Amino acid sequence: MPRAPTTADVFNAIAEPRRRQIVELLARRGPLAVGTLVETLGLPQPAVSKHLGVLRKVGVVAVIKQGKQRVYNLEAAKLKPVHDWVKTFEQLWGQQLDRIKERAEQRAREQPHRQHPSSPGKDNHENGHQ
Repeated sequence: MPRAPTTADVFNAIAEPRRRQIVELLARRGPLAVGTLVETLGLPQPAVSKHLGVLRKVGVVAVIKQGKQRVYNLEAAKLKPVHDWVKTFEQLWGQQLDRIKERAEQRAREQPHRQHPSSPGKDNHENGHQ
């Protein structure tokens, strides 16, 4: 099955780790010039521009020209399909955590019923010694 183009949708666009890094940077720091992104990521300018182009095509980032600089801004609303998709798994994760918690609580309830050799006084009390 052929792979979908990176500009097909937001999922394909953010599948690449460097593009996710760009999205995270813009989310944390706000609008950034291409030069700042190049410096921060440590990537060549053409590579950063290519990644920004993919993100721009799917609407995840918007570009604003400020003089000679191109400043990129995150359009977070375009990530909503990713959020909605991940949210479908929250219930599953919650159920898994509930099961783990139940098992841990069950084991904790069973613990006091087991006799430990290091428990002082149990044997003496059970034998009628006080």
